Amino acid sequence: MASRSASGAGGLFDALAPPAPLADRLRPTRLDGVVGQDHLLGPDAPIGRMVGDGRLASLVLWGPPGCGKTTIARLLADAVGQTFVQLSAVFSGVADLRGVFDEARRRRQAGQGTVLFVDEIHRFNRAQQDAFLPVVEDGTLTLIGATTENPSFELNAALLSRLQVMVLRRLDDTALSALLDRAEAAEARSLPLTAEARQQLKALADGDGRYLLTLVEEVARAGTAAPLTPGDLAAIVQRRAPVYDKAQEGHYNLISALHKSLRGSDPDAALYWFARMMAGGEDPRYVARRLVRFAVEDVGLAEPATLDHTLAAWQAYERLGSPEGELAIAQAVVHLAVAPKSNAVYAAFKQATAAAAESGSLAPPAHILNAPTRLMRDLGYGRGYRYDHDEPGGFSGQDYFPEGMGRRRFYRPKGQGAEGEIAERLADWARRRAEIAGGDP
Repeated sequence: MASRSASGAGGLFDALAPPAPLADRLRPTRLDGVVGQDHLLGPDAPIGRMVGDGRLASLVLWGPPGCGKTTIARLLADAVGQTFVQLSAVFSGVADLRGVFDEARRRRQAGQGTVLFVDEIHRFNRAQQDAFLPVVEDGTLTLIGATTENPSFELNAALLSRLQVMVLRRLDDTALSALLDRAEAAEARSLPLTAEARQQLKALADGDGRYLLTLVEEVARAGTAAPLTPGDLAAIVQRRAPVYDKAQEGHYNLISALHKSLRGSDPDAALYWFARMMAGGEDPRYVARRLVRFAVEDVGLAEPATLDHTLAAWQAYERLGSPEGELAIAQAVVHLAVAPKSNAVYAAFKQATAAAAESGSLAPPAHILNAPTRLMRDLGYGRGYRYDHDEPGGFSGQDYFPEGMGRRRFYRPKGQGAEGEIAERLADWARRRAEIAGGDP
């Protein structure tokens, strides 16, 4: 964010200060004034090296709101001495792009380069994105797109192959503290906040520098002299809704975090990610469905009751509704996290599916086929079948795979929880099967 001072009489927080937002008035004038993005802008970082060499490639700046995408694009154009042109994909169409392209061609003929910054570039459709291809390809202009969405999902492959993707980070506590210090230095006084309230102010910003400076303006307008406590601060400013898009990458990132935390047997982390999804407005039914999937994929027969528990939690939510029903889902989250884990059935089913595709239409062995007609009996259907319930130990040891395929082993219990007992039974049956066949298990 910002290093430039406001002009005119009065301080940054004065009622007589210019009407422009504080975030705009404190916008940096040099790349080294941008906070929180040293991994891209440092002298040895990707963008820093470009600027050091006096060149600029077409880029996509991908990052959360308020991390400096627009500021960086403008400063990059200044750093390489090119004209900066800004468009928003929300308000622009192909006609607007043609006009920009024509102007860029005229500048190029006059020896002047153009940096075109397109905010929310992911909102352009495929045809609009394709319009960039020839002008980027022939160097008519340098394109810098900004997006909060994963470019690999939102940009078509042809355009993406011509751009370098630079991932910006949400501003951490150090970067947010630096922004607060700049605002206070410009005003030549500190904000009236206790240490706890100051920390809360940064937490409310949720990594968004622009929003932090908006909160600073709200605190300054309150006109209080006594230091504000966290309770006082909460009464003055509004809590920001968590950054979470139920239809985009945030949705998939958080469900992945929940799933991985469950698999890692961490109930605390799992509850945290579940709570994050609920705070973001996720449909609890979606989480319940994913928990049922987890029960059969990652817990499996190590604790078979988890399937019943997750289905019951889903049903409880349907009957109770929100907010009471979320507790049933939270209970299922903890149950899955602390349960013994096994993906043996999941892995076995994948292998069996592959074997079924490889083996084609092999018929079952004749001895396990029913023979309801005389012709089928004459053809040997059911001949030699041994009824397992009549065999010693309820086990006949017969081969049930297609003839010529041979036995395959897909299910390999991990030995966790109930699967330990299953593994022992399977080992005993394998030994007895080998004895019956006269071979090794």
